Amino acid sequence: MTENGNSAAGNFALLQQANLSVEILDALTEGLYITDRERRIVFWNRAAARITGWQAEQIVGRSCYDDVLCHVDKDDRPLCGKEHCPLHRAMETAQRSTLPIIVFAVKADGGRIPLQVSVAPIRDAAGRVVGGVETFRDMSGVMRDLLRAKEIQKLTHGRLVDDDPRIGIAWRTVPVDIIGGDYHRLERLDADRYAFMVADVMGHGVAAALYTMHLHALWEEMRQHLGEPAVFLGALNRRLCTLLEGDESYAAAVHGVLDLRQGTLTLAGAGGPAVMSFPDAAAPAVREVTGMPLGMIVAAGYESRRWPLHPRDNLLLVTDGALEVRNRDGDMLGIDGLMGLVGERGFPRSEDSLRQLETDMLRWSRHIRFPDDLTMLAISCRLDAGR
Repeated sequence: MTENGNSAAGNFALLQQANLSVEILDALTEGLYITDRERRIVFWNRAAARITGWQAEQIVGRSCYDDVLCHVDKDDRPLCGKEHCPLHRAMETAQRSTLPIIVFAVKADGGRIPLQVSVAPIRDAAGRVVGGVETFRDMSGVMRDLLRAKEIQKLTHGRLVDDDPRIGIAWRTVPVDIIGGDYHRLERLDADRYAFMVADVMGHGVAAALYTMHLHALWEEMRQHLGEPAVFLGALNRRLCTLLEGDESYAAAVHGVLDLRQGTLTLAGAGGPAVMSFPDAAAPAVREVTGMPLGMIVAAGYESRRWPLHPRDNLLLVTDGALEVRNRDGDMLGIDGLMGLVGERGFPRSEDSLRQLETDMLRWSRHIRFPDDLTMLAISCRLDAGR
């Protein structure tokens, strides 16, 4: 009998419904546990006990969100709520995970252990979701190097802004893995001008992260062109095509310059990402610029477009990870959907509000987690503020 009064036979009822063999599950080298629809753990295999130190008699019958595993993600965000719990999302969306998910769990001795997990719903004979299953493996062997790489990559994601009351910056990056393929940079060029870029490299993980390091090196190499978006993207593209000749990777990017004295926004695009304007006293708008992604065709040309800024303007730049999530009906969120979510909650002026927007997008979707790297850069311009 477990601590909450459930019998061992009762705990295995869900396994019998799903026609699962206890002997086979116990023979796996990966950790595995099964919960019912309310996230009460009904099975904990031998590998799970070996990896975490928690024995089945300590775990079975308890809820997975009790003070036991205490999963957090790679950004130290608790996952035991509903929107961000992978197992809950698998049951809620009736979808299995398609990519491994990295979490950190508490072991029986109190230490944290990095795990690579996969989740899936469990259905009964009638096709109803009656529970969930999570498998996991220990990532301790590679995690130290990945975390070091993450810190190095963070150094390239600069927001070099002095104390200027005319501009406010907030950003959030959520890679699929520990490191990812999104790059963003914002720097002050002179007393009144700021240059920025957001880029989305094809794919994610280590290879895409290495590509972002190329982007950062070229940002530094070509900084004399930062005030001319079309010229900068053209030079960047030519160098990438030379450096990565024969490689099929590419990056969608947008480069812009804010001139707070002239009150203008100048953009050049290389296939994205999206730029949305949310003025305080006017209707939202999309600032569209087109061009070939970087690194594809050496002779690609780029053009700049210029718009006047409103006295109090707000710009939101996002990579495809924000726009390509889909709901239960298969509809993509897209720019219009994202602008609607921003309109409901207000423009995100801080990292906390960007986190809330991230949660809103995930709640709207049918996904267990974002299927692609996600970056959001929010820029608030106050032309009527004193210097």
